[in-house]
Amino acid sequence: MTLPVLAPWSGGGITQRARRLAELVTTPLLPADYLDLFSPLRTGADLRGRILQVHSETRDAVTLLIRPGRGWRGHRPGQYVRIGVEVDGVRNWRAYSLTSLTSQAWQTPATPHTPATPRTSPAVRTSARDGNISITVTAIPGGKVSQHLVHHATPGTMIMLDQAAGDFTLPPDPPAKILFLTAGSGITPVMGMLRNAIDSLDDVAVLHSAPNSADVIFGAELRALAARGAIQLIERHTDAGGRVTMDDLAALVPDWAQRQTWACGPAGLLDAAEKHWGATGVADQLHTERFRPTVLATGEGGTVTFVRSGVTLESDGATPLLDAGEEAGVLMPSGCRMGICFGCVVPLRQGAVRDLRNGEITTAASPDPVLIQTCVSAAAGTCDLDL
Repeated sequence: MTLPVLAPWSGGGITQRARRLAELVTTPLLPADYLDLFSPLRTGADLRGRILQVHSETRDAVTLLIRPGRGWRGHRPGQYVRIGVEVDGVRNWRAYSLTSLTSQAWQTPATPHTPATPRTSPAVRTSARDGNISITVTAIPGGKVSQHLVHHATPGTMIMLDQAAGDFTLPPDPPAKILFLTAGSGITPVMGMLRNAIDSLDDVAVLHSAPNSADVIFGAELRALAARGAIQLIERHTDAGGRVTMDDLAALVPDWAQRQTWACGPAGLLDAAEKHWGATGVADQLHTERFRPTVLATGEGGTVTFVRSGVTLESDGATPLLDAGEEAGVLMPSGCRMGICFGCVVPLRQGAVRDLRNGEITTAASPDPVLIQTCVSAAAGTCDLDL
């Protein structure tokens, strides 16, 4: 093979010359493509992570310990991260709360309680010290990604990562009295807060609901914190006692109205909490995190065509276009699935869609497409998407 003559360099030196030479002899692949094979977590590569461990939490929940690439910028306790996972040859994106310590927990020692006893386990602290992160995933019935991660994820698997996001976090100067109101997987962002800040919190009550004792994610760790006096833990096992209602609140946490509250869980719990806190004049003391948007407006659906995929389907007026497309096998961009991150934005080429949060109708007519968020938009008649 005869290599082409390279033009002289005017500044870049031997490194630039070597790179250009390498690109010529490796065409059509670039050196970056080979580097991704051998060092996918390197600086400059698309942000990825490698699953290091899969730890079972309950019968349908696991914690994944992940080594992020060098581009990872860290997170604040309570935030979430979008991950991209290959399922049946298709990359799907989902958002999960981070449950590990942050690197800042090692850089800034917390003010210890008396007695000064570490309140997080060595295993959890190691994940922060080694630069690793963790997410905890609950398998949702029919959930393509959550089912895959819980039942099929294995150490060594590479995943895509985005930077951490979200504002469901404690302030730098936490309040003296806190209530964490959670149910099911809603405990995950709260556990991230507890693991990082417990030594600097004075009075913490955790009211958590799960079907039974065995279904409490992080159950052993929460009970250990309660046994040490770090938190007041109130468990509600719904199989026996039913769901927590706002009428129960005064009996379970008598001083709830004096506490700043962080609530995360099913939509019904959060809807009831927002109504109750608002009706009692303390709405500013409630902070909520939802895993799915609140659907306030529905209507007639219609025929949806994914033009480039060649897929046409009938969708009702209450199903997000993101869900409808995924169910039909269309490769849909996605992110938080809450209408926050704009990772699901696609062009609406023609037709009408309804914003499920407020009922607003968006229309488009070729050749002037309009960008819409598929996770919070439903068909409002015939619509064509550029997917």
